[in-house]
Amino acid sequence: MDYNLISNIKNCYVEIPSLLYYSHIPPAILILILGFFVLFQNRENKLAGKILFSISILFSLWVLLEGAIWLLYSSKTMSFLWSFLGLLYVLLHMLCLYFIYVFIEKKDISFKNKIILSSLLLPLIILTPTKYNIGKFDETNCQSIEGSYFIEYRYILGIFFLIWIISFLIYKYRKAQKDYRKQIALVGLGTILFLLVFSWSEIAGSITENFEITQYGLFGMPILVSFLAYLIVKFQAFNIKMFGAQALVVGLVILIGSQFFFVRNFTNQILTGITLVLAVVFGWALIRSIKIEVERKNQLQEMSNRLAQANDQLRKLDNAKSEFISIASHQLRTPLTAIKGFISLILEGSYGKINAEIKDVLNKVYLSNERLIELVEDLLNLSRIESGRMEYKFEKINLGEVCQEIYDTFVLRAKEKNLDLDLVLDKNLMMEAVTDRNKIREVISNLVDNGLKYTLKGGVKIKLTEIEEKIQIAIIDTGIGVPEEEIPYLFSKFSRGKDIFRLNAGGTGLGLHVGKKMIEALGGRIWVQSAGTNLGSTFFIEVPKERGEEN
Repeated sequence: MDYNLISNIKNCYVEIPSLLYYSHIPPAILILILGFFVLFQNRENKLAGKILFSISILFSLWVLLEGAIWLLYSSKTMSFLWSFLGLLYVLLHMLCLYFIYVFIEKKDISFKNKIILSSLLLPLIILTPTKYNIGKFDETNCQSIEGSYFIEYRYILGIFFLIWIISFLIYKYRKAQKDYRKQIALVGLGTILFLLVFSWSEIAGSITENFEITQYGLFGMPILVSFLAYLIVKFQAFNIKMFGAQALVVGLVILIGSQFFFVRNFTNQILTGITLVLAVVFGWALIRSIKIEVERKNQLQEMSNRLAQANDQLRKLDNAKSEFISIASHQLRTPLTAIKGFISLILEGSYGKINAEIKDVLNKVYLSNERLIELVEDLLNLSRIESGRMEYKFEKINLGEVCQEIYDTFVLRAKEKNLDLDLVLDKNLMMEAVTDRNKIREVISNLVDNGLKYTLKGGVKIKLTEIEEKIQIAIIDTGIGVPEEEIPYLFSKFSRGKDIFRLNAGGTGLGLHVGKKMIEALGGRIWVQSAGTNLGSTFFIEVPKERGEEN
């Protein structure tokens, strides 16, 4: 490279423009701070953080070299520093492309693309130390004379990378989900604006040979920093939790510290120093408190995620359990039905006469088999309800007729236990409701059956009343009652009262739970009232007359 023989060019020195300090120092500080934060606090896309930090280093190096060119007097030093600007120019464009790709894709570029980028960069690396880059130094205008081929190649590469970035962003924006599009738009727009401003100033400076224009191009960096900062604060990009507070504190400290360059009075300098110290102390305390809060929030989020995973696992296990119960119950119901049929035939004498002792045993087997059939039916209903496969047939029915059928079914059993079974209804009222006949009959039958099982003396009463647009069925017994502390859990799955085992050890605690689910599915409600142990209980069922939108 020919730097001429001029080593001192003080004779062409001009006053340094004041814009030089504002265009060089603040943008470099801003991108360095951002790059530092992203590099060391990035928990998500670490490669993108490293690339952004590299961009901040390259840009700061550009600022340093260009500032030195403006401030130095040696032609050799100026030409030497000037020779690296072209390479840095292309590297900045290439790294911006690299950053955009890794930020959006969250993975490294392919080896093939790395070869392509390296191949495009290779001519610049080769030409940088030659006369095709900086041919000589113009003493008259105090500037290095750049080679036209080198200038054209680097600007063509810059435009090529910019077009590549825009094309890639448009393609990814169209394919991305709606929520992620905003992030692509922000990072893309910030990068494009930075490169456009930066490239425009360089190209305009080279064409007009007025290199003061290049200072305006550096203001493109604060634009990129602003977009990235908004991206971090708004969308938690790079998973940086405290960027807003840290950036605020650092910016405040820099702002107060910069006052030392303008304050000349000693008293004001002391006050500025005290203010700076206080800003550092309180800023550190603020960041520390926010950090503790963020850590607590992260711990809660982690616990919440674990709980969600555990709930998901429990849901899967519950579904598997319901499926198993459904399959097992179906398999059990067929042989139990067959056993019931054969025992009925034997008891009826279809296979010949049997003595009283065998008949008594068969009756016990028959009753035990009936309890098993009821259990299987409860399990099947529970499985259907939990899996959402329970079907309901809504039709207008007379609940008085349904209760009369139930009364006729249980009246003989009540007499066998020396209990009273009464049916109370107003025959002048229609007692009609749109509901599922079989389901509500099953629930009422279960409540009457329970009343007879758990009542030793007295009886059970079935009472129907009409309340506005609803029909209420009350099953009132004089049995063992329900302790107050057990009432909230009585309709829970597998829940049974403490005195129930003494009177009926064969129950499962499923009947009331299944009944509650059925009544709720029919748009009604079921509840119990009891004065306490051995004071009887009243179970209420309430169903709407008409099927509303809510059911």
